Amino acid sequence: MTALLALEDGRVFYGEAFGAKGTAAGEICFNTSMSGYQEILTDPSYRGQIVAMTFPEIGNYGVNDLDVESASPHVRGFVIEELSPVISSWRAGGGLHEYLEKHGIPGVQGIDTRALTRHLRTLGSMRACVTTEITDEAEAVRRARNVSYAGVDFVREVTTANSYHWDPEGTLSREWMLRHTAAEVPDADAKGNVFHPLPPVKHTLAALDFGMKKNILRSLRQQGFDVTVLPATSTAAEVLALGTDGVFLSNGPGDPQELGYIHEMVRELIGKKPLFGICLGHQILALALGGRTFKLKFGHRGANQPVKDLRSGKIAITSQNHGYAVDPDSLPDEVEVTHVNLNDGTVAGLRHKIHRAFSVQYHPEANPGPHDAGYFFSEFAKEVAEAKGVGV
Repeated sequence: MTALLALEDGRVFYGEAFGAKGTAAGEICFNTSMSGYQEILTDPSYRGQIVAMTFPEIGNYGVNDLDVESASPHVRGFVIEELSPVISSWRAGGGLHEYLEKHGIPGVQGIDTRALTRHLRTLGSMRACVTTEITDEAEAVRRARNVSYAGVDFVREVTTANSYHWDPEGTLSREWMLRHTAAEVPDADAKGNVFHPLPPVKHTLAALDFGMKKNILRSLRQQGFDVTVLPATSTAAEVLALGTDGVFLSNGPGDPQELGYIHEMVRELIGKKPLFGICLGHQILALALGGRTFKLKFGHRGANQPVKDLRSGKIAITSQNHGYAVDPDSLPDEVEVTHVNLNDGTVAGLRHKIHRAFSVQYHPEANPGPHDAGYFFSEFAKEVAEAKGVGV
């Protein structure tokens, strides 16, 4: 079945449909990761967006229930160059076509994703329509142009409805590993996935869910945090009433400037608890401190973004997914820019000079992506331990 991808500027691509039949419209963005499509599909930060993958073949290892970042996909549409006809992974529980079909998400393959990416890099992010139903190009372009995110609070759509205790039995946060010898199999599931054991709990943490990826929660537990997850609509008083040792600000979708109620809540927490923010949490921390954010031309989305630590001079390759950035000139004197994106010089990390509050624009949990920045979770554990006056 023929599928059509129409951009708001009138450019149209034709391809072959897969996944669900139907029509979807939203902002289109491209991701440069070579793998990790399942994690990308289920990342709540992509709420309301159509994602195009730049890597030419997608779907070769299928999908499984272990690698998802949330209960279901959040993208509105999925655009690729070629859907792999073969699934080659013992961990797979099904194929990408069936997965998208099950969740009602239209996909299109056979698109020249290199041309699409060059178009978006040159002209900037734009709205698009993916359809298996509409054959009139003008109508598809009109559907793309009708998309509006003005005043939309995507965080309210993806945050948890109620607070909950993450992984009390210690089964969801174990780190997956390759099986080498029988002696290295301390724990395994029915399918044969093998896991490292978890360390003991050392600290308690309140994690504010703005659209949090599960691997962030796994990473926090792997550093000894006992995590209680709270809705984004929580008040500072409700957070502090838990009496936790620290507070985490998660990733999430949408324009950070639309989230005034969260800015106010975080502003009241600064100086009262150690704070650590990732991605949207980074932007919210900056806004709570008096800074401003702005929309990037085409965003940073992929597992190959170079970042420089201005304190050490070290460079890390990082996983990123965001369409907004912090304006460094808007930050008050007591806030230090600690990291910059080497592709365009935008702010990639900041830290308060007085209070225990820091954040990074990228994803240290790196699903998908490199693990260069994974040390931030242990750094946060150290901050919390120092605030408590105990050893790490």
